[in-house]
Amino acid sequence: MKDFKSDQEVRWCPGCGDYAILAAVQGFLPELGLRKENIVFISGIGCSSRFPYYMNTFGMHSIHGRAPAIATGLASSRQDLSVWVVTGDGDALSIGGNHLIHALRRNVNLKILLFNNRIYGLTKGQYSPTSETGKVTKSTPLGSLDHPFNPVSLAIGAEATFVARTIDSDRKHLTSVLREAAAHPGTALVEIYQNCNIFNDGAFDQLKDPDTRDDVTIRLEHGQPIKFGKDLQFGVVRGAAGSLDVAEVAQVGEDALVVHDAHAENPELAFALSRLGDLTSNYHTPIGVFRNVERPVYDTLMADQLAADTTARGTGDLASLIAGNDTWTIA
Repeated sequence: MKDFKSDQEVRWCPGCGDYAILAAVQGFLPELGLRKENIVFISGIGCSSRFPYYMNTFGMHSIHGRAPAIATGLASSRQDLSVWVVTGDGDALSIGGNHLIHALRRNVNLKILLFNNRIYGLTKGQYSPTSETGKVTKSTPLGSLDHPFNPVSLAIGAEATFVARTIDSDRKHLTSVLREAAAHPGTALVEIYQNCNIFNDGAFDQLKDPDTRDDVTIRLEHGQPIKFGKDLQFGVVRGAAGSLDVAEVAQVGEDALVVHDAHAENPELAFALSRLGDLTSNYHTPIGVFRNVERPVYDTLMADQLAADTTARGTGDLASLIAGNDTWTIA
């Protein structure tokens, strides 16, 4: 773990959930068995985007919302690298929305960690694309009128091949999701519920409080009936019009429970699971891997296309292209 810690002072607000995520990532990376020089973290703008400074790997603190675009170029041209994107709900889903969905649909070999605290933290507490309707902030003193994005639903709708959700304070679960994301060929999006104790403290308390978490958190496990609760007394069943509902197992029976299939080619189940829960109260919130399917990876397809096209390969000289006839020198 110490090999992945940089010499930079970690500067987030005391108590910020980013500390827990940083520690989990630094502790997990040795499992990859990769040289530090073959790992890259690229971020956009926001509190989460300080991340590359604190990693003893290569990295880039890039442009607001454009981290997936920059990472796409790097991953496509350097297939020997493990490329990670660190972004926030504002950075990824507001100005960066188009870059995010196109990276997902292309299935570029990227691992995208989306820190979701449902607020703009770096710019001091304005509402974000995931803030609940009615949220009172500095930029919405009368309450937000916007309906929030559900990042998992958005990713599944964009045909992402790997979509997961986890929580900053659950080190074991966070690490297990990171492990699966790293092993996935293609784009992996991991939404991480992250507490901003300064501007949106307690946003995910129901999912963290020992008195409530077991009865509201649905832990997804591939191939297993979806049950939850302190005594596994609740389960997920098929509802009307293709939706999913929560019922008491004693009333519906074990056979009625939905079995989670993260590898199903049809994203119907994954999307229906993403719609469970209330974006305001976090009631009945699934965490874990929603979808994990294989599809050709963009980087590989591009490399194969260039290798097959001898005219495209050519004998081009990048330096000559940059300094061609249409350049001049200013004395």
